[in-house]
This record gives sequence, structure tokens and C-alpha cells, in this order.
Amino acid sequence: MRTATVPPPRSPRLGRGWYLAAVLSAVLAVGMCLLGWRQADQADRIAAHPVRVEGVVTQLPTGGGTYSAVSYKVSGQPHTAAALPLADGIKVGDPVCLEHAADDPGAVRICGDTYPQPVGVGLARFSVPVAVVLFVICVLRIRRHRRAVAVRSGQGRLAANLALATGALAEGMPAITQGKRSRRRRRAGGRRGSSQQGG
Repeated sequence: MRTATVPPPRSPRLGRGWYLAAVLSAVLAVGMCLLGWRQADQADRIAAHPVRVEGVVTQLPTGGGTYSAVSYKVSGQPHTAAALPLADGIKVGDPVCLEHAADDPGAVRICGDTYPQPVGVGLARFSVPVAVVLFVICVLRIRRHRRAVAVRSGQGRLAANLALATGALAEGMPAITQGKRSRRRRRAGGRRGSSQQGG
């Protein structure tokens, strides 16, 4: 008699997109946090000891991935600041008032602004909470999937054990029945032999 086999239950599948979204959202959150921290750090350093210089616009953003560029000199050394928020209508060659940190000429901003690149700070403030929420959703979904897989695996092992026990019992029943018949025959044979000897 063949042992009954129970097919294991199918484990729920989780698309790779959840794992990819979790990784990308974590990278985005960390990157935007670093961007915001760098902007805040430069703003604090400039505000602590601001030094005003005059810069000259050397490049304007064209919308094709290029940023604005402003050249300026500190102690005779040339420097260039990129992606500063320039006023509307400004042209190449126009002068621009800049403030830089006394201990770091590379930390520079437009006079009157708080951050060197306010757009980056605004983007970080918006994108970091969104990325964190997306990351938490992905992690919760992945944990839920793993718990479901663990439960299904436990059910599969239980079903397999029951199937093995049922099969073993089914295979052992003929042997048990055969043993009972043999004992009955021996008893019957013994009784016949006793009756013949008595006669």
C-alpha cells in the first residue's frame, strides 16, 4: 500500500520590488539627510564669521543639466560657487554679493540668504519624511511576508508528519492483522493436539 503524500502548502511570494523600494528609500533618506546637514553646517559657519566679497556670474543655468556659476577671489585665490540661487534677469558678467566663512572660502552663499542652496534644503525637508515612511511600509510588508512563510512552513511540516504517521500505520496494519491470525491458529492447533492426546 502506497503512503499518502500531502503536497506542501504554497508559500506566498513577495516581489523583489518591495526589497528594492526599501533599499532605495533608505539610500534616499540618508542622502537627503547628509545634504541638509551639509547645508545647515555651512550656513552656521558662514553666520559665525561672515566675510563679504564680490563675485561675477560666469555661467547661467540653461535647463540642460547645467548650473549657475559665480567666480570670486579670496586672498587672491580664485574660487567658483555653483548652483547658487541667482536673481531673475541676471546676466553673465553681472556682479553678485557673496558671503563666505572666514575659515572656509568654499562655504559661500548669496548675501542675505540663510543657506548656500535653499532649494536643496527644501528638497531634503520634503523627501526625507517621504522616504522614511516608504521605508517603514516596505519593512513592515517584508516582515509580514516572512511571518506568513514561517507559519506556512510549520503547517507543511505538521502535514508531512501526519502523512508519514498515517502511512506507517497503514503499512503496519497488515502485519498486526497477520500476527493476530497466526496466534489464533497456534492456539487452535494447541487445543486440537490436547484433545487428540486425551482420546
